[in-house]
Amino acid sequence: MSDVEAFSRRRVLNLGLAGAGAAALAPTLASAQTPDPAIVERQEWTQYLGDGVNAKPYGVPSKFEKDVVRREVEWLTASRQSSVSFTPLHALDGVITPNGLCFVRHHGGEAEIDPAKHRFMINGMVDRPLVFTMEDVKRMPGRVNRVYFLECAANSGMEWRGSQLNGCQFTHGMIHNVVYTGVPLKAFLNEAGVSAKGKWVLAEGADASAMTRSIPLEKAMDDCLVAWAMNGEALRPEQGYPLRLVVPGWEGNMWIKWLRRVEIGDQPWAQREETSKYTDLLADGRSRQHTFLMDAKSVVTNPSPQAPLTSKGPNVLSGVAWSGRGAIKRVDVSMDGGKNWRTARIEGPTFPRAMARFYVDFDWNGQELLLQSRAMDDSGYVQPTKNELRTFRGTNSIYHNNGIQTWLVRPDGSAENVEVS
Repeated sequence: MSDVEAFSRRRVLNLGLAGAGAAALAPTLASAQTPDPAIVERQEWTQYLGDGVNAKPYGVPSKFEKDVVRREVEWLTASRQSSVSFTPLHALDGVITPNGLCFVRHHGGEAEIDPAKHRFMINGMVDRPLVFTMEDVKRMPGRVNRVYFLECAANSGMEWRGSQLNGCQFTHGMIHNVVYTGVPLKAFLNEAGVSAKGKWVLAEGADASAMTRSIPLEKAMDDCLVAWAMNGEALRPEQGYPLRLVVPGWEGNMWIKWLRRVEIGDQPWAQREETSKYTDLLADGRSRQHTFLMDAKSVVTNPSPQAPLTSKGPNVLSGVAWSGRGAIKRVDVSMDGGKNWRTARIEGPTFPRAMARFYVDFDWNGQELLLQSRAMDDSGYVQPTKNELRTFRGTNSIYHNNGIQTWLVRPDGSAENVEVS
């Protein structure tokens, strides 16, 4: 058989398979016997010239994508200067969060900083205290690009005692996953010369709250970054422009925005945000401190309360998983509240301490579903049920809730946050 004949035969077979697939989908599609005006009639947008190439110098989403926005829960905090908005996980696909949709958490409002006047200092138990301009920072050798998730420690915090917020944007949306550009913090610390007695670093922001967190020196010298860009462009002001700290796999409040100073010391500082907040209150009244790591977690984003099923027949379940311990190795999905599980297909790149996207193709005939997902990482950690988590942690905390989430899908396709533990 010639190459041409082989190509023609493969093309015929492929067309046959495509036809079979189309036949399988036929019940959900309009009958070919009934002309569809959307395809047979000339639409209005074909009858006039559109905007020119620079009508919107910084591109914006289509006006028809009305649900692709950050949202807030107004009653959640006393003021908007110390509040949070949520990433619309239900409206996204893939693994990279667009810059304009990354969740925002402020403690003293958004700082507007002139980069020409911004300075970054290394001081404390070092041989040479140093001060860097932004130009100095960007000239440091060793620039890298790294994909990491950033999750607020309070993500899913309202769900500790039962189902509360109806939508994965609000239950799990205090997270984003982007490409950071910067220089390892280790390079700056080595330039300053860390004392042999140094064990901790204190990172401080330049915002009105003077946000500060103690970080073990071992972590600082491992994979922390001093970053000035995300997804290829400068940090957004709400994400710490012009400079922020990246602390991969650890709780988001440690990723100090508007980074102005790193001090070396021999013990943690016990700052406001690591004593009165960001500690885990246990059932017996004791508080766990320095619970930095964000454990493996996942959520089904579609179907979900903000993304109901609209058609019977073939459908695609989608979701995201992540772990501060390493890379996501596997995600299982249940459609009956945890009685039976199937392994989802992980699609796209998977990096340590970064989001992974998973899918399950399924047929839906209108039956009720109880959707769950369970993440496993390459350290061997398995995402727990809510009851397993409560056995060790109680229900007093608002931090580090990585229990398995359940969505009830009703026969009409609508979905609701429910508790199946």
